[in-house]
Amino acid sequence: MNSCCTLVKTRGHWRRAASGLALALLAATAQVQAQTASAPPAGLLRDINAVRQQGCEGEPGQAAPLRENAALSAAAARLAGGDRLDDALKAAGYRAVSGAQIILRGAGATLLTRASLGSSCSVLTQAELAEAGFYREPARTWIVVAVPFSPPGAAQADEVQSRVLALVNQARATPRRCGAASFAATRPLRLSAPLLPIAAAHARDMAQHDYFDHAGRDGSHVEERATSAGYRWRAIGENIAGGHTQVEAAMQDWLASPEHCANLMSPAYTEMATAFAVNNSSSAGIYWVQVFGTAR
Repeated sequence: MNSCCTLVKTRGHWRRAASGLALALLAATAQVQAQTASAPPAGLLRDINAVRQQGCEGEPGQAAPLRENAALSAAAARLAGGDRLDDALKAAGYRAVSGAQIILRGAGATLLTRASLGSSCSVLTQAELAEAGFYREPARTWIVVAVPFSPPGAAQADEVQSRVLALVNQARATPRRCGAASFAATRPLRLSAPLLPIAAAHARDMAQHDYFDHAGRDGSHVEERATSAGYRWRAIGENIAGGHTQVEAAMQDWLASPEHCANLMSPAYTEMATAFAVNNSSSAGIYWVQVFGTAR
């Protein structure tokens, strides 16, 4: 038996990767002395996207423009009332992978520019940002930018599973180190229909009951769950992840973890299945379970 038991479950670890992992809000808050507070939101969005495309000193531009989001504008209004950014987003019903706020002070018609943003310009050039919201008062304007929490839908489950399999087999095709252990390139895995409900049930249970652990609420581990489901195994293993909305981000985290990486590279396995479950009100939002096995 080979069962992975080291988990990636701390907020500190999720916060480490605001570019792709799940729950953190960017701590940076920029207060900019800019004469743009009287500009309408449409003008602000135009100027923000112009700065975003141009880039900042030392920061490359981003071609993808931000789009306006009404919930982020509601969050910006709550910021004006004194809320913290994470509280404002929650109250507005907006779940973000990451976000930041910029406060513009002053009045007049001067356009928002790289020069007026100064060191805060880099906030707008983060590649993952997709949406923005605004709230204006006569002397100040609040801007909120965010990476929305956009997990895959149930209709994408087959596509997602195929993508995970392709990434796993790509990793297995190359020798690599997983912590102190070295693994040679090994045979590819195949999708397993019997393993899929085992993975799906544990992902669903974690999402519904807001916990993150290899152990189920009944104390079971993957070997017991597989046996109970009628899978007669010679080798069995499990990886879990939480908060990633993209398959590629989950894979990066698994490969960076020695125990998860070892499961991915183990020649003892011949098949696998991957499932995810989403609960927007849970701590991680989305939960991934990857089960590896070799049947007897």
